[in-house]
Amino acid sequence: MIFSESEACVSVMNPLMEAIAHCHRRGVAHRDIKPDNILFDTRNILKLADFGSADCFHQGGFMRGIVGTPYYVAPEVISGRDYTEKIDIWSAGVILYIMLSGIPPFYGDSATEIFEAIIRGNLRFPTRIFHFVSSSAKHLLRRMLCKDVSKRFTAEQVLRHPWITSGGETRSMTDLT
Repeated sequence: MIFSESEACVSVMNPLMEAIAHCHRRGVAHRDIKPDNILFDTRNILKLADFGSADCFHQGGFMRGIVGTPYYVAPEVISGRDYTEKIDIWSAGVILYIMLSGIPPFYGDSATEIFEAIIRGNLRFPTRIFHFVSSSAKHLLRRMLCKDVSKRFTAEQVLRHPWITSGGETRSMTDLT
């Protein structure tokens, strides 16, 4: 199912990023953000579930260990390097990409092929699929799915991005500078 930008933003991404930011402010990284762990209560309020892979971190500190689900795992986890809470941002970016396109950004026929595609990190926006997706949404995706962790957004930066603050409404790229 493909979501409109406003549906993706208002119904899922904004509340998901609020939940992730809440965890990160308290020194908790979820480490397995994926659709199966996003639930909605009877009032349609998003709940982040299954903290079985979660870990505590200290500001500027690192975590380690292979955790996550193939399509959603960040490249630094796969490569076995120490990592930060920004792995949750990568996973949320994968969810957004799938909501807007109906396909994962990195894929393969096996977990090994998926991991190889993630490590290559060649993020693309196929025209036939993304022609209706705004430049603002693509800009946010580039910052969430950035292989360079130092350039990848934090949860707070995602929440301040114009695409999020506008409710997924189309914005021009001049609004992003």
